[in-house]
Amino acid sequence: MITAASNSVDNYVLGRSTAETQRLIRQAHLYGPLTRQFLIAAGITAGMKVLDVGSGAGDVALLLAELVGPRGRVIGVDLNPAILDTARARVEAMGWTNVTFLAGDVDSIDLDHDFEAVVGRWLLMHHPNPVAVLRRLTGYLRPGGVLAFQEGDFSYPPTAFPAGPLHQQVVQWTTAPPDRGLGPKMGSHLYQTYLAAGLPEPQLRLEAPIGGGPNWPGYDYVADTVRSLLPMLEQRGRVTAVELDLETLAERLRAEVVGQGGVQMLPIIIGAWTRKP
Repeated sequence: MITAASNSVDNYVLGRSTAETQRLIRQAHLYGPLTRQFLIAAGITAGMKVLDVGSGAGDVALLLAELVGPRGRVIGVDLNPAILDTARARVEAMGWTNVTFLAGDVDSIDLDHDFEAVVGRWLLMHHPNPVAVLRRLTGYLRPGGVLAFQEGDFSYPPTAFPAGPLHQQVVQWTTAPPDRGLGPKMGSHLYQTYLAAGLPEPQLRLEAPIGGGPNWPGYDYVADTVRSLLPMLEQRGRVTAVELDLETLAERLRAEVVGQGGVQMLPIIIGAWTRKP
C-alpha cells in the first residue's frame, strides 16, 4: 500500500517559485545525460519497479520511465505538491502511463516494500540526517535492490577557464556554510554516508557538465540559480538585487567566457550506488 503524509519543515533554500521549477527543468537538460548514464551503470533496466525520491518537476522520473519501459513502474515522491502538477503534465505529454507521483515526506511516507531500486538526485543535501534517510529508504527495497543517489559538491562551483572576475564574484556571493547537515558537500560524503547507514561499499561516479560558445546553456542556468537563491542571499546580507543586476547576469557571464574563447564548468555531481544485502 502507498499513502502520503508530511509533517517536516521544508529546508529547500532555492524556494518553490515558478521560476525555480523552470530552473530545475533547465538543470535537467544539462545534468540529464550524466544521470541517465549513472542510472544505467547502477543497474536500472527494463521491467523494474523504481522509487524516485525528491522528484521535483519529474526529470529523473522521465529518465526512469524510459529505462524501465512499459513493463516497469516508477513511483515519484516530492515534498512540494505544486511542482508535482508540472511533473504529471510532463509525463502525460510524453505518453507514459507507468509513472505515479505522490506528495509526501521521505521521513514519514508509507510505501510498498517491494521496490527493485530507490534513486534520488540532490535530495540528501537538503536533509539534516542523510544516514537516517538511507536507512529508511533501504527498507522499501527487496533484497538485492539498488540504492542509487547523485549529489553535488559545491566546493567546485561554476567556474570559467580562463578564470573571469564575474564568475569569481558570483562564487563569493553564493558560497555560504550550510544551514543543516552536510549540505553543499554531500556528494563527497556519499561513500561514508552509505557505510554509516549499514550498506555495502558503494561504487562511485564523478562528472560535471562543461561547455563554451555563445549557445552554451550553462550561463542561463547559473543566473537562474542565483535568482532562486536571492531571497536567502539578501537575508544574509551577502548581495542585493541591485548589485546582482539579474536581468543581465547571464549575458555578462556569457560575454566573459566567449570573450576569452574559454569554457564554463558547472558544479560536479557524484553518484553512488550499491545493492541491499
